[in-house]
Amino acid sequence: MRYDCLIIDDEKVLADNTCEYFNMFDIKTKTVYSMDEALQFFTENTASLILLDINLGDGSGFDLCKHIRQTLNTPILFISARNTDDDKIIALNIGGDDYIEKPYSLGVLLAKVRVVLKRYKTEDGNDTSAEETYDDGRLKVDMVNKTIEVNGKIKKVTSLEFTLLAYLIANRNRLVTKTELFDNVWKDKFTSDGTLNVHIRKIREAVEEDPAAPILIQTVWKEGYKFCTDIRKSDSAEQGDAK
Repeated sequence: MRYDCLIIDDEKVLADNTCEYFNMFDIKTKTVYSMDEALQFFTENTASLILLDINLGDGSGFDLCKHIRQTLNTPILFISARNTDDDKIIALNIGGDDYIEKPYSLGVLLAKVRVVLKRYKTEDGNDTSAEETYDDGRLKVDMVNKTIEVNGKIKKVTSLEFTLLAYLIANRNRLVTKTELFDNVWKDKFTSDGTLNVHIRKIREAVEEDPAAPILIQTVWKEGYKFCTDIRKSDSAEQGDAK
């Protein structure tokens, strides 16, 4: 069976209340309370979105996220009472799309879930006005099949990170503000600068020759980012002149 949302949380009362609330608003939702139940769920069912707690009775949500990411690119939103920056960074680095602190507002969480479901439904339908392929000779991004190659080698990123990179490429050589990215990639106003920064860093790790000194994805201080192809062309021209 296919669900819109799977909640994996050992706080049964909170999980059940959230599940009931979502179902009232036609978000078909299922709740499981442990890592073992979650793994069993995926043998018989699918979900378009996962809400995942870090602390599970029989394991860690971090470990479960890494296991899920081996085979699925389903968006994962961590929900946790743990609020340290380290927890948030780990969650995003291992494949989480966002991090939501408990206690959360059911109304705000519902709004975020709706936005994520809408965004990924659009992506699954290949609803994009961007070019089909970006290829600069080193980096190749296939917008249709959603693959990234660097020097012929496939690079893995999450669906959200691919969408973020594709948006920057479609708007290359101009400043894309953080607000624009929140509106057009996340499509909500609840995302933090920290979440965006982590995803940008992960994309750089995938596509830059030296992620510590990025050439393609430039930071515009306090404003946003710019995907720069003119720099690469200028570098190539200078190398040609040097020869």
